[in-house]
Amino acid sequence: MDNLNKKNNVKEYNIYCDESCHLEHDHQPVMLLGCVWCPKSAVRKISIDLRKIKARHNALGELKWVKVSKSKKSFYIELTNYFFKTPELHFRCLVVKDKSKLNHEHFSQGSHDTFYYKMYFSMLNKILSPTNKYYVYLDIKDTRSKFKIEKLREVLCNNVYDFTKQMISKIQHIRSSESELLQLADFLIGTVGYENRNLKGNPAKVSVADLIKKRIKQNLCQSTSLYEEKFNLFIFTPSEVDV
Repeated sequence: MDNLNKKNNVKEYNIYCDESCHLEHDHQPVMLLGCVWCPKSAVRKISIDLRKIKARHNALGELKWVKVSKSKKSFYIELTNYFFKTPELHFRCLVVKDKSKLNHEHFSQGSHDTFYYKMYFSMLNKILSPTNKYYVYLDIKDTRSKFKIEKLREVLCNNVYDFTKQMISKIQHIRSSESELLQLADFLIGTVGYENRNLKGNPAKVSVADLIKKRIKQNLCQSTSLYEEKFNLFIFTPSEVDV
């Protein structure tokens, strides 16, 4: 199949998705869904590069935003610079500014769970092209989720009239410990969340956020251009009148 795709000039991409504060009653106002994606052919090299950066800084275990600290500041700065200097890497994040203002019943979203997958659709829909082939990996959350991601695959494919589901070749859950790229998604989502929650207590996290703002030439609390492919942000703000 890979050889056939090459012959037909079909581009293949891996997409690694994660989220933060996605539960309805977790007492966190800001919800984030985000993903890192790159050509499938670049995954191995990028994964090795990320492991080498970890080893250089003696950063053991998984890369996680919650672990960002002053003692490893140089590691997180190098990691951020690596993302921006690697043209194959891309990031998109959708931010829901205030979950308490969501009115699921009024907007026929049915439930917070349904809204969650609609937001996933909104995030991924802007990335996908029916002329390409995608392999989508989501951080595993619970045993029921596997049924919902198949529905997500169906909706995404149907949206581009791909009723045979050729565009998304695979969609599945994986554990973050299995993928450096999924860990990178967690790290970048965490940075956006830190800024949108207006937190300032961790100097290393502030430094990472400041570096990203300098790189993209804007703050992390406003949407980027829809056509921005390197570091794309969409800020969804429920209206007061929606409550």
